[in-house]
Amino acid sequence: MLVRSFQLSDYVSCTELFKQVLSEACYEETMEAFARQLSWDSELVLVAIANNQMVGVIIGTIDNQEGYYYRIAVSQEYQRQGIGTKLIEAMRQRFVQRKVRRIMITVDVHNEMVLPVYESAGYKAADFSRTTHRLSIVNG
Repeated sequence: MLVRSFQLSDYVSCTELFKQVLSEACYEETMEAFARQLSWDSELVLVAIANNQMVGVIIGTIDNQEGYYYRIAVSQEYQRQGIGTKLIEAMRQRFVQRKVRRIMITVDVHNEMVLPVYESAGYKAADFSRTTHRLSIVNG
């Protein structure tokens, strides 16, 4: 399994993966933020490839010198195999390289169920951002 930076040729596969894994409302919101993040800094979008297909994607963003995990999606047949944890760790390395002040996990109604994945990667409740502060990639 390979984790690498997003490439333009990954767009259709990412879109299909989000559509498969996310609820309709989450998909709509995520696609807007995904497009903004790609236009601002595509290095903070990572994909996981296994068996020559995309099996995971994570979107990160930097807002006010803080790194935020925004959305993670892993194909259903590849869940519970450590792919989410590998994506989280690869994004954490990107944030560290960028020297962010702090790394946070954005929590919204759509991703409460994936918080245990972040916890298994070593994050604690204090790292979860449930504030009304909306990320720039979300409000545009």
